[in-house]
Amino acid sequence: MVANQKGGVGKTTTAVNIAAGLAMGGLKVLVVDMDPQGNATTALGVEHPEGTEGTYEVLVDGKPLIEVVKRCPDIEGLFVVPATIDLAGAEIGLVATVSRETKLQIALKKFFKEFYVDYVIVDCPPSLGLLTLNALVAAKEIMIPIQCEYYALEGVTQLLKTIDLVTGRLNDELQLTTVVLTMFDARTNLSSQVADEVRNHFSAQTLNTVIPRSVRVAEAPSYAQTVLSYHLASAGAQAYLHAAEEIAQRGAQN
Repeated sequence: MVANQKGGVGKTTTAVNIAAGLAMGGLKVLVVDMDPQGNATTALGVEHPEGTEGTYEVLVDGKPLIEVVKRCPDIEGLFVVPATIDLAGAEIGLVATVSRETKLQIALKKFFKEFYVDYVIVDCPPSLGLLTLNALVAAKEIMIPIQCEYYALEGVTQLLKTIDLVTGRLNDELQLTTVVLTMFDARTNLSSQVADEVRNHFSAQTLNTVIPRSVRVAEAPSYAQTVLSYHLASAGAQAYLHAAEEIAQRGAQN
């Protein structure tokens, strides 16, 4: 899962582009969009007007994942469970539900019996509510994007506390395995200083690859594409491709 309580860190951008990179490497990847804004769904080229069945129906109505999965039109082997604004009501819809924090976990277990994927990437909202909690319970690994700017570690501390709570009570397999440095500007000392600080805190988890600030990365979502399908030759696309390769190599070693 991809999470960071702080908004604007490149969370969704990282989720969809890492997913695209893994799929372009020949792997099957499922992206579960848990953010009511549905930005991951948009970036993967899947239309999701209000009423589109997706994550809300899976969590609240118990609809099988296999029935709502959509194919990414641009990249072979990449699939998405879409999110719509309806998902904003899921927090309320789940409040009185038994085992409300395990809905995604149960849905994924059923899905894996019918469909094989190499990776599931869950894009979470920038909050620590029931939607993110469902992802934390269902996940085995967490990837945190951290931007190379002021207050880089803001939000991470609270997320780590939540991870500890979930690990102790709901999901013993959960662990922070990957930190991705985003919005790196090689022209500034600040970016280098922040990168060093993050590597000091998360030496084993931080990828060698850093994601640079990139106009192409910023433009791609407006064309309903990942930057890898929008402009593969760009610095941002190449960085995400290398980051995906690094993640796949780490996974193969474990």
